[in-house]
Amino acid sequence: MNLTPLEQETRSALPTDEAAAHLNRQQQTLRYWSCSQTGPLQPVRVHGRLMWKTDDLRRVLGIETNKK
Repeated sequence: MNLTPLEQETRSALPTDEAAAHLNRQQQTLRYWSCSQTGPLQPVRVHGRLMWKTDDLRRVLGIETNKK
């Protein structure tokens, strides 16, 4: 899978498979976080699918952005 670096990502949220790859976790781990509400970030639902906010991923990974 070719991942866009989070510093360059323009989408506001990513699907579970991409978010898991950025976090170096299994997709099922992120789904568990969603169901149990125990993880370091929570998804939003878009048309019934889990999407993970790019800003939350950056925060968890300690990635700075140059937003103004």
